[in-house]
Amino acid sequence: MTIVPRAQVDGARPGASVVRIREATPRDLAAVVALRLALLREHPEHPIYGRLRRDVADRARELFASQLRSPNEVIFLAEQDGEAIGVLRCVESVGSPLMEPARYAYVSSVYVRPEVRRHGVLRALLGAAERWARARGLRQMRLHNVAGSANAEAAWTALGFGVVEQVRLRDLSAESE
Repeated sequence: MTIVPRAQVDGARPGASVVRIREATPRDLAAVVALRLALLREHPEHPIYGRLRRDVADRARELFASQLRSPNEVIFLAEQDGEAIGVLRCVESVGSPLMEPARYAYVSSVYVRPEVRRHGVLRALLGAAERWARARGLRQMRLHNVAGSANAEAAWTALGFGVVEQVRLRDLSAESE
């Protein structure tokens, strides 16, 4: 668990409430679902994330419940005044057998509510994930972020992540066979 005094975070008001980072448990499923679906809904025009199924909430509950029980991953929640304001998922992933490292930490599903962005919440979530990864002997973190989001790109660059590849999409549904 990490507690970040708001007064120590850039731009925070002196005396503001603290942000608490902790590992989510199955009892936190509703908060995890709400935050992770908010992330997807933030990108309605995205060619992948903007294509949510009608039963997305039901599917999300089942998927995220299994992730909360997994021994190879963790979901961190950021809370302020008892309310979940951010989420980050970190998975111990297996690398290619042809390359180093053999295992790495994959960061995904990162979301901070818009009204509390730029106050150190993302940095605190990532710090918890980094400590979790180091405790497992992992020495590399990877992630994907939405292309074209200047804010996301700037945030991840400021946190030490560099661009090393691109994910491209080709939609075959509109093409003739």
